[in-house]
Amino acid sequence: MKNPSSKKLFAAKLSISTAVSLSLMKFIVGLLTGSMAVLSSAIDSMLDILMSGVNFLAIRHAEQPADDDHAYGHGKFETMAALIQALVIGGSGVWILIESVRRLISGSTPSKLGSGMIVLIVSVIASWLISRYLVKVAKETDSAALRADSLHFAMDVYTNIALAAGLLVIHFFHLPWLDPLLSLFVGGYILYEAIKLARHAMYDVLDTQLPEDLRKKIEKAIEIHGGDMLSCHNLRTRKSGSRKIIDFHLTVCKNLTVDESHRITELLEDQIEAELNNADITIHVEPCHRHDCPENPNSCEAQIIHSVIGNK
Repeated sequence: MKNPSSKKLFAAKLSISTAVSLSLMKFIVGLLTGSMAVLSSAIDSMLDILMSGVNFLAIRHAEQPADDDHAYGHGKFETMAALIQALVIGGSGVWILIESVRRLISGSTPSKLGSGMIVLIVSVIASWLISRYLVKVAKETDSAALRADSLHFAMDVYTNIALAAGLLVIHFFHLPWLDPLLSLFVGGYILYEAIKLARHAMYDVLDTQLPEDLRKKIEKAIEIHGGDMLSCHNLRTRKSGSRKIIDFHLTVCKNLTVDESHRITELLEDQIEAELNNADITIHVEPCHRHDCPENPNSCEAQIIHSVIGNK
């Protein structure tokens, strides 16, 4: 069975191969037919080549272990790849919008639409298959880069279905203006997805907290396996690529030995890691200073688990 790193690299290579094949096919047919719809789809596939290549390099660097200069590892290479993708995809969306408006004004008419329609249908099938595979690997490895890559191919599925349907309408009802109009839709959709992709990448750059459902899992693990702790507070979370970085404060009975306190933190780290996978956990232990301390941890009635979602 492949390890997560090998899975991600194989998926990235497969993504590049698929994008190259689709791009060449669309570009040749687009030039032969003069269809802006097919050409805009070809440009989108060319960008998929670039972005899949960036993803491959980012994943390869992100999997490198931590070193003296990068104590938390190199996971944010994936985040930077997502930001680069967002910028390039957004630029392509703007270009398609401008070119589509120009063709609407000039009244350019595509020809040989049958070939373009066949190419788009083939693209839909190939894009759907690779998109499903990338989604599967992205979920298994929690890879932001592969998740972004799967989004590209999913976009291709929806836009190419719309474009193929539009070419059918153009062919049977002789509406040449529909070709650049459909490209306007594609350009607008690409620009929208680029903005959304950039926003999610910025969450990691700005060290935004993990989603609430993951923080609830952390809280549940602490409540179940907290041992002789009294309370937890100051939970802080963030992501570096697919790695989740977690730290919080744990209040324990002041009469516990260092070894006993350490065993509690080890248990918590193991349980949280089991819940979240690929987590870097730091627990700061604090002694309890209750005024009514019974001086015996087994007699203490204050073993209350406080919520760790907020800062105390």
